[in-house]
Amino acid sequence: MATTEITTENLNETIGTEGIVLLDFWADWCGPCKMFGPVFEKASEENPDITFGKIDTEAQRELAAGFQITSIPTLMAFRDGIGVFAQPGALPEQSLNQVIDAVRGLDMDDVRRQLAERQAQSDS
Repeated sequence: MATTEITTENLNETIGTEGIVLLDFWADWCGPCKMFGPVFEKASEENPDITFGKIDTEAQRELAAGFQITSIPTLMAFRDGIGVFAQPGALPEQSLNQVIDAVRGLDMDDVRRQLAERQAQSDS
């Protein structure tokens, strides 16, 4: 699966679905972004069951601000609509594959339980 351009119009439907979504926040002028782009694209071709989205921080300033992106590239991972990973910096292929494997291996019932516990603590 090729990468998808993510905008304010399709963000919620993209990350709100079941499964894994990886988002690459980037800009055309960013050297590290240009180095990471082909790594991200290759991973998208090797993992057709994952949605790979690219967010141009220059064109989608509102999204970049909403996610508090202060450094690019930044990689974010969502699984079943829950943000489970965020890290700035251009990852080499092996590191991106490790992130993908880790996100695949998450016990989402445990993740939801932990989120509910944190929410209950912050509500009290």
